[in-house]
Amino acid sequence: MVAEAKIDDRARREELGQFLTSASVAEFMASLFGPLPARLRLLDAGAGAGALTSAFVDRCCTPGSGVKEIEATLYELDPVILGILRTQMLDCSRCCERAGVEFRFMIEPRDFIQEMAGRLSGDLFGGKPPEFDFAIANPPYRKISSDSAERSALRRAGIETSNLYTGFIALIHRLLAPGGELVAITPRSFCNGPYFRPFREGFLRQMSLRRLHVFDSRQAAFRTDSVLQENIIFHAVRSPEVPAEITISSSSGEAGDRILETRYPAAEIVRPDDPERFIHIPSGGRQDEAQRIIDGLKTRLPMLGVTVSTGRVVDFRLRESLRQEAGDGSVPLLYPCHFNGGTVHWPKSESRKPNAIMDTEATHPWLVPSGIYLLTKRFTSKEERRRLVACLFDPVLIPAPWIGFENHLNYFHADGAGLDRELALGLFVYLNSTLVDDYFRRFSGHTQVNATDLRKLPYPDRATLSGMGAALESTSAGQEAVDGIVRAFLHEH
Repeated sequence: MVAEAKIDDRARREELGQFLTSASVAEFMASLFGPLPARLRLLDAGAGAGALTSAFVDRCCTPGSGVKEIEATLYELDPVILGILRTQMLDCSRCCERAGVEFRFMIEPRDFIQEMAGRLSGDLFGGKPPEFDFAIANPPYRKISSDSAERSALRRAGIETSNLYTGFIALIHRLLAPGGELVAITPRSFCNGPYFRPFREGFLRQMSLRRLHVFDSRQAAFRTDSVLQENIIFHAVRSPEVPAEITISSSSGEAGDRILETRYPAAEIVRPDDPERFIHIPSGGRQDEAQRIIDGLKTRLPMLGVTVSTGRVVDFRLRESLRQEAGDGSVPLLYPCHFNGGTVHWPKSESRKPNAIMDTEATHPWLVPSGIYLLTKRFTSKEERRRLVACLFDPVLIPAPWIGFENHLNYFHADGAGLDRELALGLFVYLNSTLVDDYFRRFSGHTQVNATDLRKLPYPDRATLSGMGAALESTSAGQEAVDGIVRAFLHEH
């Protein structure tokens, strides 16, 4: 019964953060819930064309399901899609009638966040919040600014988040009855990073993760849409109890494709001693080996006398001080576009980015003294083979008293100054290795690398890093040479 909806206005859907669920993905999601009771209350917030509720109803109408009565509540704000949604629910009614299941549905053409945040915050006119036994969700994906109406409403309900999808999920899990179940498809970005830490804390405090499903391809779940992040499906139960194990599964996303499943100790997925509450999603094989090796390293950046910070120059705030070419009174300004073969190539005249910034009273607080620094990109393109891309800044190649690192870079430094050369080269080898890339992918499914992620990463001790740096013949060495050094110093020790 689940049908593929055809909504052609892609630009409009992307503005709403709306990415419609395919029938095969919806059916898989519905299959993840546990045993169904005879009577149940279902929530589908951000229902779109109704694919998720339809798939859930299909499961309920399967002979032997035991379901006798379904009460479905669907929230959808887009007036263009409401007609399709109603038609789909009438199809569900006919399916249930044939199966002897009573089906009642309510389509709420209202703003789910405004209404439910108001009810949960005790708004005088909001009314008591409803309660549901099951929730199935493909929430909208869109950033929300700190002064937006959505952000204000969520804040009143005690929810702090920067994206609509985590706002939806935070409200949904608060509406579940004890033991209630949630299956959702969302970006993977909530699994790590500082912006989503409050969301992770609230979610993991109330919900017990049971399963995480990943797709082999970034576009697998939403082939017709421009989805930049990896998406995951998760199943969680409203319960304070942490299960002994969590199932990690994967598939190509194609209908009927084989699903691979592995069970991992829950403490490997969310580590009890991790204050950031990162959610690790291993894919087996090489990533598991990477975790074993890197978790055996006990050094953190402060023990090395090293700090990592985000580039201090926010270019649009200092626009009047930027220069396309270097000149009197200016110093180099570095962007990711200046990365080339492991070192910084500057200036880059053909770039649309400026190459210099004036050193003035207004800009000087945002500059750093010249020295050896290790730089990493904060954002990598989907096409780049590694998530972590590190590059050495060598003052011998670019002599200048001060340097500007733009905000799209992270830079490793020693209390605001440059690093020892061999230590910097050792960090270069380590961070550019396949080993670290495999480890990083366990908890990060998007192309952003935050300074917080780099601070949390375990590192070899200083002597090992210096030895790795001394073994590197050139920063232009290929991946095989870099990985060979890492194997010699880490895999065999």
